[in-house]
Amino acid sequence: MANLLEGKVIAMTGAGRGIGRECALLAASEGARVIVNDPGVNPDGSGTDAGPAQQVVEEIKKLGGEAVANLADVSSMEGGESVIKTALDTYGKIDGLINLAAILRDRMVFNLSEEEWDDVIRIDLKGHFTTIKPASIVMRQQRYGRIVNYSSVSGLQGNSGQANYGAAKAGVAGLTRVAARDLGRYGVTVNCIAPGAATRLTATVPASARELRARSGIAGGGGPAPAAGAAAPAPAPASDPMRGPDMVAPMTVYLLLDEAWNINGRIFQVAGGHVGLLQDMYPPFKNIFKNGKWTLDELRQLVPAQLMNGVVNPAPPPADLKVPGRDA
Repeated sequence: MANLLEGKVIAMTGAGRGIGRECALLAASEGARVIVNDPGVNPDGSGTDAGPAQQVVEEIKKLGGEAVANLADVSSMEGGESVIKTALDTYGKIDGLINLAAILRDRMVFNLSEEEWDDVIRIDLKGHFTTIKPASIVMRQQRYGRIVNYSSVSGLQGNSGQANYGAAKAGVAGLTRVAARDLGRYGVTVNCIAPGAATRLTATVPASARELRARSGIAGGGGPAPAAGAAAPAPAPASDPMRGPDMVAPMTVYLLLDEAWNINGRIFQVAGGHVGLLQDMYPPFKNIFKNGKWTLDELRQLVPAQLMNGVVNPAPPPADLKVPGRDA
């Protein structure tokens, strides 16, 4: 133990299980006092259970650390504010925030209900804002803070059957980039992790969906996405220690350190022993340019020949489906 977070107060949402639990234990082992938020819901957001959060608190205390549980639902402003208030009321300050709370309601977009859309957006995206807002007010005033959000390969690259989750996690990436610009001048950093690990959420994904995503060249949330044109990696078994949620915790906690002061607005893909800095969407990596307005005939020639040359369709129509434009 190097006590790299000695004296820091770190609040974490969704910290009762999985990656959140591992982050809480690691931060506490480095001297942080931890707010363990988790209402103990099921992967689809139903139910409540005070056990997971309290169990993590007890684990930290047995190891000689300090922690307190918070059971608030962060999908409401009141719940998010409660997490930050618990830190202030218990320890008198807030130095860091990790947003991990998330649920899944997987369904193909043509079958997705309004309720399934709203619930995932409310928890997985709004649940980041409800804690960032009150935390940022305090951090701005004290001219210091570390915020780490959680996105997903689903939001950055796309996974079939996850329109709601992907939209939420893409929103988290955008929120991270904007909040970093809003808060950077005050000594506050805002970064993001796109994890690949075996957790309760990934365990709910059917094997058929995993196979479909693998065939589409998408890592299914369990590992780094392949490079353009590369074959998708074979899905690792959930028992693979390299897919353990503990593998994601070190990079997350690193972003809380004082020495990470100049890392801001970045998204890191973390899976097993892999840590990658993802490229920003802008500037675009391929361009065509004309000093004037394009004609449709010009675009018909140059878009396929230059702009999209070598860019793979992640879900092409099957060969036996007649496709206008492809099949004469």
